[in-house]
Amino acid sequence: MSAGIAGLHAGDALLIVDVQRDFLPGGALPVPEGDAVIPVLNRCIKEFVCRGLPVFATRDWHPINHCSFRNQGGAWPEHCVAGTPGAAIAESLELPAAAEVISKATTPEKEAYSGFQGTDLLSRLRARGCGRVFVGGLATDYCVKCTVLDARSNDLTGIVLEDAIRAVDAQPGDGARALAEMLARGAIMAKIENIVA
Repeated sequence: MSAGIAGLHAGDALLIVDVQRDFLPGGALPVPEGDAVIPVLNRCIKEFVCRGLPVFATRDWHPINHCSFRNQGGAWPEHCVAGTPGAAIAESLELPAAAEVISKATTPEKEAYSGFQGTDLLSRLRARGCGRVFVGGLATDYCVKCTVLDARSNDLTGIVLEDAIRAVDAQPGDGARALAEMLARGAIMAKIENIVA
């Protein structure tokens, strides 16, 4: 079992980052092997639900003229436009009805890689008494990394589900560098076997 992991308990939350159609193979901005995270996350979801622990899911929910889009001078192709099929959470992700969905990057002029940026995620976690967040999803080197770093900045224990993340690797090694940065900031790495009995 990874250092710092002592089984799931009250105060834990599962935080699934941006597992949306546009980030999966065939989408507008696909993460290589992005769909491979879904079976692992589904196992995690079942474990959290069985224990009565909360599940949160972030999503990019962009306006059509979002600043991150190339046609607006940004770095990325148009993706995850609010209300479109590409912005939908993957159908095969087995989110429970009680899962709390957090929309981010919802205004044209502001980017938000982190699930905490411009959202009420922190207050929701605090309201549920959560001190540890188990984070998986897409992509390691962008939204996962920024979400984990913000969790650490807010004195939450950030546990990265390393077999439930995938990197864009726009520059070779970006994913590995992101993992190193998260570790340097006090995040803990865990595999599915560390939390699922």
